[in-house]
Amino acid sequence: MLRKFLPDQFVILLFGTLVLAWVLPVPVKDVPLAQSISFAGIFFLFFLHGLRLPRHEVARAMKGWQLQGLMLAFTFILMPLLGLGISTLAAQFLPVALASGLLYAAILPSTVQSAVSYATLGKGNIAASVIGAALSNLSGIFATPLLFALMLGSASGVVIGSDIVIKIITMLLLPFIMGQGVQNWLGAWAARQKTLLTFCDRSVILLAVYVAFGAAVSSGSLEIISLWSLVLLVLFAAIFLGFSFTAAWCVGGLLDLPRADRISLLFTGAHKSIAIGAPMAALLFSPKIAGLMILPTILYHQLQLIASVPLAKRLAAAQDEAGD
Repeated sequence: MLRKFLPDQFVILLFGTLVLAWVLPVPVKDVPLAQSISFAGIFFLFFLHGLRLPRHEVARAMKGWQLQGLMLAFTFILMPLLGLGISTLAAQFLPVALASGLLYAAILPSTVQSAVSYATLGKGNIAASVIGAALSNLSGIFATPLLFALMLGSASGVVIGSDIVIKIITMLLLPFIMGQGVQNWLGAWAARQKTLLTFCDRSVILLAVYVAFGAAVSSGSLEIISLWSLVLLVLFAAIFLGFSFTAAWCVGGLLDLPRADRISLLFTGAHKSIAIGAPMAALLFSPKIAGLMILPTILYHQLQLIASVPLAKRLAAAQDEAGD
């Protein structure tokens, strides 16, 4: 019964990390050191992304233009517009940082593992999901900071200056390229070490969340979060997810996509990646607000996992009935 509500153990670890950061936050004097350790982990994380993503998949992702283009447009155009609407409404009831965090979640790229897994479970276009999720993550390295500057920068008081551009290039793009470069030598080893590298991935994400949230606790910025604010934030995240799933399915229908492609667009388009969101927040935001900015993404991530299981099963069952 519990697994129906917590389909992924990583979700438990994420919320456990938030509790740990709340109870044992990063001391103010140790925040710079903790950030440096987190940045080193982020560099390693994106090196692993480059190492494990086969170059032929990257090439295929770059060549696709029809369904892949639609997935990108949904992820980086329609989703941000939906997020802008929901965050504007939420700003009437929530602290500005939390409302802005909803918009930050909206401009993130898609997940890779869960989008592909649920598209597979729902009998979607698996190949399109794999390529679309990969291309979404590659594009997100550039698209997310750009959208942040256009839609969120002035509201949050943060400007994408040369220092942040250099951070993004050196902490995200450079290690990814390095990972691609050594794939001929380490790619086979990486394929055999899936469990170990998944552990490394998740450890870095949890570290980034802990440092961001723990620094926010130490600075006192989380004092603005009341129980009522948290309840409202969950409600707005759920509404946003519902709109996202509905919009993705309707767009696929309006464009008369094959059912398998509609299912892939549904999950690849509406899912948002905490694996990109947490490290990116560490680069874009100051320690004082980073924890607030990623909290909506963590909640959205949890809700998308809970909602996707029954949704994918229902889509698969409907397709089986149609086939009969």
